[in-house]
Amino acid sequence: MAVSPLVGSFVAADYAVFALMLLVSAVIGVYYATVGRGQSSSKEFLMGGRRMTAIPVALSLTASFMSAITVLATPAEVYQYGASFGLFSLSYVLVVVFCSEIFLPVFYRLDITSTYEYLEMRFNKATRLLGTVMFIVQTILYTGIVIYAPALALNQVTGMDLWGAVISTGVVCTFYCTLGGLKAVVWTDVFQVGIMVAGFLSVIIRAVVLQGGVANILQHAEHGGRLNFWDFDANPLRRHTFWTITFGGAFVWTSIYGINQAQVQRYISCKSITHAKMSLYINLIGLWVIMLCSVSAGLCLYSVYKNCDPWTAGMVSAPDQLMPYMVMDTLRDYPGLPGLFVAAAYSGTLSTVSSSINALAAVTIEDLIKPHIRMSETHLSWTSKGLSKCLIWYMCTFLDIWKRFTVCSVLQGGLTGLLFGLAMSLWVGIGAQFYPPLPEQSSKPLHNISTAECSGQVIYESFIHLHPTDQSPCVYSVCLLYRPFLADNWYSMSYLYFSPIGTLTALIVGLVVSLLSGTGTLFTSFTIYISSNILSLNSIDFQVV
Repeated sequence: MAVSPLVGSFVAADYAVFALMLLVSAVIGVYYATVGRGQSSSKEFLMGGRRMTAIPVALSLTASFMSAITVLATPAEVYQYGASFGLFSLSYVLVVVFCSEIFLPVFYRLDITSTYEYLEMRFNKATRLLGTVMFIVQTILYTGIVIYAPALALNQVTGMDLWGAVISTGVVCTFYCTLGGLKAVVWTDVFQVGIMVAGFLSVIIRAVVLQGGVANILQHAEHGGRLNFWDFDANPLRRHTFWTITFGGAFVWTSIYGINQAQVQRYISCKSITHAKMSLYINLIGLWVIMLCSVSAGLCLYSVYKNCDPWTAGMVSAPDQLMPYMVMDTLRDYPGLPGLFVAAAYSGTLSTVSSSINALAAVTIEDLIKPHIRMSETHLSWTSKGLSKCLIWYMCTFLDIWKRFTVCSVLQGGLTGLLFGLAMSLWVGIGAQFYPPLPEQSSKPLHNISTAECSGQVIYESFIHLHPTDQSPCVYSVCLLYRPFLADNWYSMSYLYFSPIGTLTALIVGLVVSLLSGTGTLFTSFTIYISSNILSLNSIDFQVV
């Protein structure tokens, strides 16, 4: 399929669909502020009065970390490296079973609002405070990127105004989070999951029609080596294999579902522990549906552009622009459908941002205000609403800031282990940014996609080439004059192992320090996963954005 670098831009119908999605999200907030029960207490605002049922909470759990980055970047990941990304469906099973049987009962029976309250019960106030502060910093920075990165990608391909999209997202999130509390967040997530699936289906169905059926798309994927599910190579330097995705992915997602405030806050808001467990298992179906849609979209993307790669041809400047490029290329004759896909992407953003706002308000109230300032429930409720208004603007402020932590050594198992795990993961994670792995270490690098049908286009040099003077490799258009030993043996480790590295380091150091200090305290799994959660920063999204 020959394509043009100019694929059109948004029309009035597209803007109308996008605006309708924002309007419905806002109306849900108004409903729970006026028609629903009042928000007279902080428990009601932050926890929905602990009367939520399984199905809406399950869909909210699915939406919370399926951001716009997932909608845009997962298909691009499949396009470049193959459908092995779909093996996360197996790691989801391990995560849900483990969290529902180990983590959920503990948090639910403790009747706590902030997961970090457990740290004070188990260790001390200093550990709780450190966990809280790191969570706040991480979430503000991560959510800022979740807002900005998709807006930038969509702006460059669809022509949608960048800061208009960012501000509208912030305003709508702030509006319904402040008015409706957790109930509004949960029910808007339910609506937004539906929009995400509808947006994916519009693209997939159109691609199937264009390519002559599902069989042809699968045939193209097979011929291009994209159906690479069963790669059992144990080499930790390989980006995606069966082991990196199932084992490494299970560590990352357990840190999210096991102790991340945004997720825990949802399932402990259920009216019974049975409903809480059901929400996790029903959520598994939602995760599978989103994964199936995103992988299918990636295979469609490969089938459509297998002979004319828009990235190599210079039609887009980054992989996360490939999906919106295909949307504008294949759906431009159907006004409103490009707007539906953009609404799907921003539904992912809204769900993630609203979950983060609610979680940040909860930990700020429970961990930083209530222990030090006596306030009535009415004042706490108003404070929660005020925090919801403020937090979104802090997220936007920190869009381009890197995380920096100043830590001190404390001779206590849990805290010391956490700090060493943090240092180890920062070492490998930051090193990987300075020395990205060579493409041959990945499953299927982009350069094997043809540009034969890009007639009349300026084709850039292959994204892997040799420096003209010293023949050292250039990766992603960056010529590397020198690659130290660690670059190809440590920094090139699969990003899915970053979380296990931090976790195991925290475990080993925590146990050793506990024994040497004579406390006899074994380093519990909660602190281990708090460490991995802080360090992973949802590393899947950060690697594919």
